[in-house]
Amino acid sequence: MSIWWSLHLRREAASVPLARRLLIGTMETAGVDPDISYDLSVALSEACANAVEHGGAGRTSEAYRVTAYLDGEKCRIEVADSGPGLGPGFARTQDLRPARPDAEHGRGLCLIRELADHVHIGNKPGRGGTVVSFDKILKWKKDPSLLSA
Repeated sequence: MSIWWSLHLRREAASVPLARRLLIGTMETAGVDPDISYDLSVALSEACANAVEHGGAGRTSEAYRVTAYLDGEKCRIEVADSGPGLGPGFARTQDLRPARPDAEHGRGLCLIRELADHVHIGNKPGRGGTVVSFDKILKWKKDPSLLSA
């Protein structure tokens, strides 16, 4: 089975649960194991929260894009914003260090890395902005609702 969708969302906090609910609904309908759905929905929430907070070059009216692909045995999610992009000193994904225990921010990208099988963080080619993409191998429920409909 192959499903994909793409959303263009305003950089507002209310957009994060919308993207998360759409992803969970898609995976539930496709018959994805609930634990895998939960992991991916948390990772998506973190990526969206980063786009809302950092992805607009100081303009709150900017939008960001979320695209999800469920194809065969893998789900790939991409969150792209139109902010300034990553600076030259940005650490590679595998070099990310956890935030200090008393820090209020800085855990999102590390959490995404722990929940997904593969993570890539980079600048959008051309117009600027950041792209966070991640994927995870899917597991399936024994009786997916899509097949019983």
